[in-house]
Amino acid sequence: MTVTLTTLCENMSGIQKILAEWGQSILIETRDVSILFDTGRTTVALMNADHLGIDLAKIDTIVLSHSHVDHTGGLRGFLQRMGQKTIVAHPAVWEKKYTKRQHEPDIVYNGIPFTREELESLGGSFILTREPYALSDTIMTTGEVEMTTDYEHVEDNIFVKSGGRFVHDPLPDDLAIIIRTGEGLVIVLGCAHRGAVNTIRHAQNITGEARVYAVIGGSHLYRASEERIKRTIDDMRQAGVQKIGLSHCTGFRASMMFARAFGDDFFPNYAGTKITLP
Repeated sequence: MTVTLTTLCENMSGIQKILAEWGQSILIETRDVSILFDTGRTTVALMNADHLGIDLAKIDTIVLSHSHVDHTGGLRGFLQRMGQKTIVAHPAVWEKKYTKRQHEPDIVYNGIPFTREELESLGGSFILTREPYALSDTIMTTGEVEMTTDYEHVEDNIFVKSGGRFVHDPLPDDLAIIIRTGEGLVIVLGCAHRGAVNTIRHAQNITGEARVYAVIGGSHLYRASEERIKRTIDDMRQAGVQKIGLSHCTGFRASMMFARAFGDDFFPNYAGTKITLP
């Protein structure tokens, strides 16, 4: 089975007239199903989909990797265009999420910028589950990712509100998509706040498939230490990853380190990138 991934939104653009913004949205297509994984921050992903000639009516399901606005802010625009659509996510996407950004004095809201009622009135039908969720015979979500490595952690500048005060958010809603192919797993990351390697190992555990053919998407290494990046690279190489296309929250330094380690098997996954695997 082959799968085609089209990146509709990312921090940088790889094609003329394709827009870029801080956020991510990836269209996943096989012969049997079409899945929109995240929606970017604004309407950029929607505009890029139009420019690329994508038929939104063919999208079967929307999956949210987590609730942060750079992955959910385009949701209303897509629903306004598509109408009735199932949206799969973790129940914690509806928690009130906040972030303390570097060099800024205040903690700011960073969650879904719409109410559930508004999105449901536009045709959104939410399936909220902590468990892996089958999207087709060969595609599933990871569900809640188990954290097992000793070096990956959820950053300390993100919060939820509890009892009127801010407490650290472990981001249980951080999930990824797993695609089974004849060459092994293709794992599509949202932000991998709970760790790219944790996500890979979780995918291996729940599928029983040890082979990892490709890893695509955000790896949230832009604030990571050099040691963590090196360990991530080592563990991905040990997992046998053959193709790696990182984007969004990976960061320039980490991307360069991956490019050196993986050579021609690495590619920057810019907005407008379309790749068919395997």
